[in-house]
Amino acid sequence: MTTFQVPQRMDFSAVAPRVFKAVLALDTAAREGLDPVLLELVQIRASQINHCAYCIDYHTSDARKAGEREERIYQLSAWEESSLYTEKERAALALTEAVTLLPQGVSDEVYSEAAKHFDDKELAQLIALILTVNAWNRMNVTTRKTPGTE
Repeated sequence: MTTFQVPQRMDFSAVAPRVFKAVLALDTAAREGLDPVLLELVQIRASQINHCAYCIDYHTSDARKAGEREERIYQLSAWEESSLYTEKERAALALTEAVTLLPQGVSDEVYSEAAKHFDDKELAQLIALILTVNAWNRMNVTTRKTPGTE
């Protein structure tokens, strides 16, 4: 089978190292206190929505390392139709979609459901994680960062 190689446009970390390091610092801070499996599910789902091949590859690998099951990774794009996710995970995924697709807004219903499962500190961390993965997605999609590269 022949595959198509999508050429990378630039190495963002080399061209804008201060910006890259700032996003990396935000990413590290956003992860604090969040369940490792949940945060990978959130990052995979945002990356699916944003069509970020690099981030999907990266976060599915990290999800497996964190102990996530294959079938939950496979069904993530259809999480609303799947019975494999907890109410807390479903609330986090709904918030992820709302924040990622921001022009549609974050409804009171979606926010309230997330607030039922996360205290204020956890919810702030979750929102920070979602905005950070969206920043990574936009950086990597724009520059065409190649999946499987560091």
